[in-house]
Amino acid sequence: MDITLTGRSAVITGASKGLGLAMATEFARSGANVAILARRADVLAEAKAAIEAEAKGRVIAVTADVAQAADCQRAFAAAEAAFGHVDILVNNAGTSRAMPFEQITDAMWQEDLDLKLFAAIRLCRLALPGMKSRRWGRIINVLNIGAKAPRANGAPTAVSRAAGLSLTKILANEGAAHNVLVNAMLVGQIVSDQWVRRHAAQGSNEPFEAFAAKLGSNIPLGRLGKPEEFAAMACLLCSELGGFTTGTAINMDGGASPVV
Repeated sequence: MDITLTGRSAVITGASKGLGLAMATEFARSGANVAILARRADVLAEAKAAIEAEAKGRVIAVTADVAQAADCQRAFAAAEAAFGHVDILVNNAGTSRAMPFEQITDAMWQEDLDLKLFAAIRLCRLALPGMKSRRWGRIINVLNIGAKAPRANGAPTAVSRAAGLSLTKILANEGAAHNVLVNAMLVGQIVSDQWVRRHAAQGSNEPFEAFAAKLGSNIPLGRLGKPEEFAAMACLLCSELGGFTTGTAINMDGGASPVV
């Protein structure tokens, strides 16, 4: 099965590391032009160089804080200026802040919603008109399994992710008549920079591989997911082979979620 994105142009937020970088690499390897967005210019530059080593299309890096409306507009305009149009939007920027409800301040709620919900809303609003007019578009909202199955002490992230799930379904229903497909990918425990930081914060001599193995032991498949596995699914959804899939929320969690 040959998955190709040749001739397509993509915008991916939170793309300097982790899942965003893995998706950007896979998209570029599959022929797409890719605009990678993140806040830190130095890390973005490193990511761009790594992606270009395997890219078949163009790669641009745009420094942007997508929690800010002006940055969303500026970054999207930069991608359109570079590529002529945007066919694919991946809303991946986010954090996994979670704590007891009574400890969450108004400012924390606002920060979480600005980054995870309003950034997606604003970028989708910029992308949809062009996608509809060309009768071809793909949007992926990267959420987590808490969107379907929130746990105690899971706010604010589970709440903003649940809102992202509703946004996905609404846009899928509105976009279907225009061949604009909108899906969500729900992250479980996948090897990423987040887990690398948590391992480092422990300050132990335990190798990361042993740390990851312990985490993975509680997952039905018995291991953590790989960024490349996540990226491959995203690439499939954004290709012609994913042309009959919209309005879905795919658990990428090795069977961990209690909700299908």
